[in-house]
Amino acid sequence: MSNFYKRLRKKVGNELIFIPSVATIIRNDHGEILLQNKGNGEHWSLPAGAIEPGEAPAEAIVREVWEETGLSVIPKKLLGVFGGKEYRYQYPNGNKVEYNIFLFESAIQKGQLNPNDNETKKLQFFSPSSMPELALPYPKDLFIYDEKNNPYFQWDEQWLKKLPEHK
Repeated sequence: MSNFYKRLRKKVGNELIFIPSVATIIRNDHGEILLQNKGNGEHWSLPAGAIEPGEAPAEAIVREVWEETGLSVIPKKLLGVFGGKEYRYQYPNGNKVEYNIFLFESAIQKGQLNPNDNETKKLQFFSPSSMPELALPYPKDLFIYDEKNNPYFQWDEQWLKKLPEHK
């Protein structure tokens, strides 16, 4: 956790906070997807993390991936934007968050799997068909590679019916 979020947590305790975040799908040459496990009982996750103040989302994913995996990546495509109650999470220490996530597809430029922080205990590539359950409910279609896919925006067309009429 960065100093920014540590200071915020001192003020709000374990209460729910919104966190602008990034995550990425990184594939190896066999089309398998890199996942991380923190070794603390949480489910597997994509390489991900919070956007720091003054940081652009693409910049944040490059930093987070390097910290968590030891890989240098370049974000190639925005795959989707996610948030809302489905992206609330409670950590084992009781901290509650609701993520607003920019999900990228990133390409490995260089490096070897070797975390540069203490958040990651295990890194492993999985085929999309045999991935373990993830901590957050990303749509499964995103893990099937298709370079023609448009970004996925999480929303419900029923919301349009709830808007007030314009006068």
